Amino acid sequence: MIGIEKAFAGVSALSEASLDIAPGEVHALIGQNGAGKSTLIKILTGVYRRDGGIVRFNGAESAISSPREAQEAGIATINQELNLVPLRSVTENVMMGYEPKRFGVLIDWKEAHKRTREILHRFGIDIDVRAPLSSYSTAIQQLVAIARAVSLDARLVIMDEPTSSLDASEVEVLFGVVKELRKAGVSVLYVSHFLDELFEICDRVTTMRDGRTVDCRAIEGTTKLDLIAAMLGRDADDIEQAGMTEFGGGSPSTDKGEVLLDAKGISTGPRLNDFDMTLHGGEIIGLGGLLGAGRTEAAHAIFGVDRLTKGQIKVKGNGAGLDTPAAAIAAGFGYLTEDRKAEGIIPDMSVRENLTLALLPQLTRKGQIDRVRERQLVDHYIKALGIKTANMEQPIRELSGGNQQKVLLARWLAIEPDVLILDEPTRGVDVGAKREIQAIIRDSVAQGVGVVLISSEFEEIVEGADRIIVLNEGRIVTELTNPGITEDALVRALAHTEGQAA
Repeated sequence: MIGIEKAFAGVSALSEASLDIAPGEVHALIGQNGAGKSTLIKILTGVYRRDGGIVRFNGAESAISSPREAQEAGIATINQELNLVPLRSVTENVMMGYEPKRFGVLIDWKEAHKRTREILHRFGIDIDVRAPLSSYSTAIQQLVAIARAVSLDARLVIMDEPTSSLDASEVEVLFGVVKELRKAGVSVLYVSHFLDELFEICDRVTTMRDGRTVDCRAIEGTTKLDLIAAMLGRDADDIEQAGMTEFGGGSPSTDKGEVLLDAKGISTGPRLNDFDMTLHGGEIIGLGGLLGAGRTEAAHAIFGVDRLTKGQIKVKGNGAGLDTPAAAIAAGFGYLTEDRKAEGIIPDMSVRENLTLALLPQLTRKGQIDRVRERQLVDHYIKALGIKTANMEQPIRELSGGNQQKVLLARWLAIEPDVLILDEPTRGVDVGAKREIQAIIRDSVAQGVGVVLISSEFEEIVEGADRIIVLNEGRIVTELTNPGITEDALVRALAHTEGQAA
């Protein structure tokens, strides 16, 4: 892929992006959110049409215009959400659409089962191929997806965050399969935010930033600090020097309010283990880490989205049964999720309906919503937060991203929370809206609200947080406190969590 260009509604998503993968190579593709990785892959697989540039596959210029054409050309994609049918058998999933036939009409199931077993045996997998796919673990299901790709003679297998739902032993099995693909001459494009994995199985790594390809290098001789520096657009030597002089040099603030939240040793599964956090009123705690580090999992545990398997959460000193979001809301918690479109707004509902969603129990008496009070509240927050809308009945889908985010923030401010969990609160909004949202957060903290802040923008979390808990693979690895909180200190902490060896 050479000089790839792509824009959406006049906004550039890719500019002069490039990617080259050799036969039998395991090639990593990394970058932060919004770097352009997904867009580049969608162009390669025919989901999007490129606006400019050249794509060559197997030595010939590619005119792939659909995922089906990509599959027929020998490109297979293993997504985080597997494109399989869980209630069908393993064989049906592997052979779907390409079943061996008898007399040109009837499916030869004996032959289909045999072929499926042979493919799986190549990867050391011995399972009952007649059983429903849903009866097997996520790891096995991923291997079945890979087996399907192999059955279609794929020459390039794209793996998008393949280990995100796997435990350590399952990851090792997957790595074994990747190595077998390499031996067979199949190329693998490996997309992952777990940098340790790249050094385990990849040959080269391409880094993207702001829609551009900024670095391509061999894994051998590369450090993880080099990769982090490339992702952030920083110089590795500068990070090394600054981090060594400021790492862990601060001390915690002594001006704190009451303890609002005390989480001790909480775990929810492989992505969150033995997490501790004490949050005071009027304090912002940042959760630092690369994608997949366990930050959102910590938020889910606190807000009752994921059930605890171990540990305890106390709210204002009392043991709290925060086992559901409803219980968390009743205890004074608000949660602004990272994906406002999928988990936040209800597009076809009005600004009013979206804003008061979490407040309906308080607004309802004898089965009737107090519309007068509801409108007063909505009007107050539209003015207080500067929400730009024609009127409160305007569908929220018609608002800009920044104003949608303000409505969601108002939803939680309206319940007068003690604790606000903010996951990427300014993602996808313009600079002006970003500053306004940050000011709203600061005002809430000044009024005694405790805030848990998750942000991929280092500048935001460094400038906003009183303390930063740094996570890696679901575990706390260090905590930064003022005056030792700097962008360099955070980057250096992340580099330490990822290790230094190449």
